[in-house]
Amino acid sequence: MARAQFQKGQKVWVECVGAWAQIEKVQPVWAKGFEEPVRVTYDIGLGREFLGHELLLPTDDPAANSGDLWRLMRARNKWQTPDECSHHPFPGTYPVIVTDKADWGGWRVPGSEYDRDPDQIEFQARLIAAAPRLMALAERLAASVDEAPEDAPPEMQRLAGEARALLRSITDIMAAPTEAAGFVERASRAA
Repeated sequence: MARAQFQKGQKVWVECVGAWAQIEKVQPVWAKGFEEPVRVTYDIGLGREFLGHELLLPTDDPAANSGDLWRLMRARNKWQTPDECSHHPFPGTYPVIVTDKADWGGWRVPGSEYDRDPDQIEFQARLIAAAPRLMALAERLAASVDEAPEDAPPEMQRLAGEARALLRSITDIMAAPTEAAGFVERASRAA
């Protein structure tokens, strides 16, 4: 038997289209002699009905709050001496972004890529290390405009909208609905 995995009005990610949509209608297909629908499809306004396995839910990212640990460190270049890479901004080293309490885990760049354009890699390393603080700034901007949207100038409202969209692209993770979610929904209907 099929059970509804989503509800009307729920926001879902449509994997085959690569876009967000909203469930407009839940359409169960009933068969004679069965107490539950044999199939459930969802109308999301994209011209055809979708099955539950084609849709994903946004979920919280458990790693989202670890950004305060990010820092830029320098690692010793094992393949070149400082004399061989004197054109690098920091000869004899390369940037490493550490994202863990211990001094390992995170982002590194291959030595050949660093050697090709060290200034660009240094910029990327600083940007990645600053990303959690930039994300917090975008969250504060959106929240401050949300407190009193009518008092915010049009430019601030536009920037807050861009910040919200950017934050959603970072924090919204797609996941297939779990069987447990269907069980909770059935239990709440029965109560």
